[in-house]
Amino acid sequence: MIKNDLYLKALRGETVERPPVWMMRQAGRYLPEFIALRDKYDFFTRCQTPELAAEITIQPIKRFPLDAAILFSDILVVPQAMGIDFKMKESVGPWLDNPIRTAEQVQNIEVPDVNDTLGYVFDAIELTLQKLDNEIPLIGFAGSPWTILCYCVEGKGSKAFDIAKSFCFQQPEAAHLLLQKITDTTIAYLKRKVEKGVSAVQVFDSWGGMLSPTDYQEFSWQYINQIVEALSPLTHVVVFGKGCWFALEDMTMSKASALGVDWTITPEFARTLTNHTMTLQGNFDPARLHSTPETIKKMVTEMINRFGKDRYIANLGHGILPNIPVENAEAFIRAVVDWKPNI
Repeated sequence: MIKNDLYLKALRGETVERPPVWMMRQAGRYLPEFIALRDKYDFFTRCQTPELAAEITIQPIKRFPLDAAILFSDILVVPQAMGIDFKMKESVGPWLDNPIRTAEQVQNIEVPDVNDTLGYVFDAIELTLQKLDNEIPLIGFAGSPWTILCYCVEGKGSKAFDIAKSFCFQQPEAAHLLLQKITDTTIAYLKRKVEKGVSAVQVFDSWGGMLSPTDYQEFSWQYINQIVEALSPLTHVVVFGKGCWFALEDMTMSKASALGVDWTITPEFARTLTNHTMTLQGNFDPARLHSTPETIKKMVTEMINRFGKDRYIANLGHGILPNIPVENAEAFIRAVVDWKPNI
């Protein structure tokens, strides 16, 4: 049994004394111990070496009173497993020498056996769970099929993903085939993570907000929902769509246990759109962690009071930025841990 199950209670919609807290990208570039490993090993070496991935996952847990750990990995390990050879290019980010631009390329993509191609992730889960020793839950994650497609077609990061969108609109059959192959691989990948012992999974739709509400239904949500349908009988599924507030009503009808929200929506409106029935996660602006610790504490307290302590997971509205002072990250976490209701 997990000793601190506050995060799981929130996912189940149970009454809690305070909300649980964790931070997206909490095992990341703002920590000096992470930077020390980054300077020794390249990005995908860290992802693909179970001992390193486990150590990085645990780094913020050693420092802060967090209520959940999230496995250190990357959303691009899934397309890599499908034979799409992503690299991490210095000062550029994700990079693909031969982006997916034709129906023939899509036809040639395999849906792999995840045990063969992603075994290093499952080994990292085993090692991490040993280190956690049932203190807090471990979260597994994957990118949404649409977000993965964006990188596969664009070949790199982008502000608008115009090439990816054009591909979908000009070659919809190829786009849907690619999305389905990514979906099938992701379902197998997340199911295996659950078998290995993660307590919940999160689907990151980082680029869902690039689509219109109508196109979001066609090219993103229907595939995310396949993942939710496949995984929800096995574990808690959290869906986070950045910039996707317009889809919250539809997401609420799904079997997801919680929905992540970013900072572009108020807690009150998010509660209204989700009919006050859904556990919500978020929505502190990561850039706000540049404020003073005193301001952060005040804003976090207000955020909790507005969302309400139940059916709520305190988090950022996206991943923590690399240049955030460690003490400011700690101020965010401790503001949640020390929160008390106004009596």
